[in-house]
Amino acid sequence: MRLIYMSLLAALLLFNVQAQAQGPVSIETKQPFEIYVTKLKSAISANKMGLVSEACATCGAKSIGVEIAGNRVLMVFNPHFAVRMLKASIEAGVEAPLRLYVTQNDDGTARLSYHKASDVFAPYGLKALDEMAKELDVILNKIAEDSL
Repeated sequence: MRLIYMSLLAALLLFNVQAQAQGPVSIETKQPFEIYVTKLKSAISANKMGLVSEACATCGAKSIGVEIAGNRVLMVFNPHFAVRMLKASIEAGVEAPLRLYVTQNDDGTARLSYHKASDVFAPYGLKALDEMAKELDVILNKIAEDSL
């Protein structure tokens, strides 16, 4: 009996690791980096998501005298989703805000990368989070489309 439980536990852990191992969505925008970042911010606002924070690795590197290609992380969420998320799971709060990662290619164009919300919230195994994440997937996809 103990062997059966251990096998079941191992299978569940393996499934959970695989669920978390989804790679990011990656989109070549073919737009200049700085122009694209501006368009992405407009798309975030147009889709009723808030720009919670912005991290600029390029800016940080510049402050120590190092030059690197464009690199930004735009962190987005919406208070309505935050309330729903926390109602379903306080622990899931660590997943917000969702991140949109913009990097500059060698030719100066931007690449957008992000994890689907359904991948981010899947490990919690909660129906309420899964439903919310599906809605967020649609919004993130729309932000990406609108920014192009």
